Amino acid sequence: MNVPLLDLRAQYQTIKEELDAAVASVIESQYFILGPKTQACEQAIADYSNCAHAVGVSSGTDALLIALMAEGIGPGDEIVTTAYSFFATAGTIARLGATPVFVDIDPTTYNIDPALIADRITDRTRAIMPVHLYGQMAEMEPIMELAAAKNLVVIEDAAQAIGSEHRGLRAGSIGHYGCFSFFPTKNLGGFGEGGMVVTNDPDRAEKLFVLRVHGGKPKYHHKIIGGNFKLDALQAAVVHAKLRHLDGWTAARQSNAGRYDRLFIEAGLAANASADSAALAQPAPLAQITTPRAVTDRHIFNQYIIRVTKRDELKAFLAERGVSSEIYYPIALHLQECFAYLGHARGDFPESERAASETLALPIYPELSEEQAQKVVDEIAAFFRADR
Repeated sequence: MNVPLLDLRAQYQTIKEELDAAVASVIESQYFILGPKTQACEQAIADYSNCAHAVGVSSGTDALLIALMAEGIGPGDEIVTTAYSFFATAGTIARLGATPVFVDIDPTTYNIDPALIADRITDRTRAIMPVHLYGQMAEMEPIMELAAAKNLVVIEDAAQAIGSEHRGLRAGSIGHYGCFSFFPTKNLGGFGEGGMVVTNDPDRAEKLFVLRVHGGKPKYHHKIIGGNFKLDALQAAVVHAKLRHLDGWTAARQSNAGRYDRLFIEAGLAANASADSAALAQPAPLAQITTPRAVTDRHIFNQYIIRVTKRDELKAFLAERGVSSEIYYPIALHLQECFAYLGHARGDFPESERAASETLALPIYPELSEEQAQKVVDEIAAFFRADR
């Protein structure tokens, strides 16, 4: 039995007729760029995220970029963000000539540690960009309080977290902007690239709409310079069709996470269980791995991340036995070669560096079967038996 990291074919087969009809309707209309399909998707995502406005864009990366552009971020500005995320988080900041100012992470959630942000703020700081990594929200309340006190903009990188929630608030709805990705591997993915920016500020929404069409309003009249950031109708139609299934898929991911927790405990491997499974058993005395812990109210498990020593050896062992896994992410942002000019050294952000060397993502997609999950755990147990 092979266990893929993600099985998009399995998902497609469950809703094939809906998706085929959605795509066919766009082809029939011959309206491929923006238009009614994109508008309908924008309204649906805004409603789902409890936001007043949503602006469809060409990717999750461009969602971050256009939000920064809307605030006029550029050379001389500093943006405080996490040292542990996908490259686009910091890359979009640097692309505009601004400086990413890194903060270490909470080792439990892998999200930015809000207690460390204040010390990184200077008179050049313009914004804070927290990331809701792996499907669990960063601790937003202290971030928003600090931003209000310092008159800073907050841009939520929620690329992995659409539908995640804490204290009744959805990811993307708390800051001045929320940025989503519809890359196919996300919990809500399209058939290619796509993204969305949500906001509750009508003036910011209007600026985003203008920026995504090269800054032109009316057409061919440009008071500002934007970019070609339009969400095409095919992607919008697919995402909109999938959205009605998202809560069901999230429930399946949560169920799969709970199953993993239980299986790891039964195998004597888990160093801790998630919040929902903590009462199942005490940690085994020979524990080898740390399983995820849900801290916020609704963890959507875009990834199921274990922390493990000999991570690279385990990944290779699993691959030999037909189990796919992935490392998100093997190099903390401050150690990326392109950011050498910032002057950071190994040891500057120890929790981010430790996460980069110890974390491993296991298959968690909604269609994962009990037999497949059991194989994943059995093979991990076999690795540690052989290692001993």
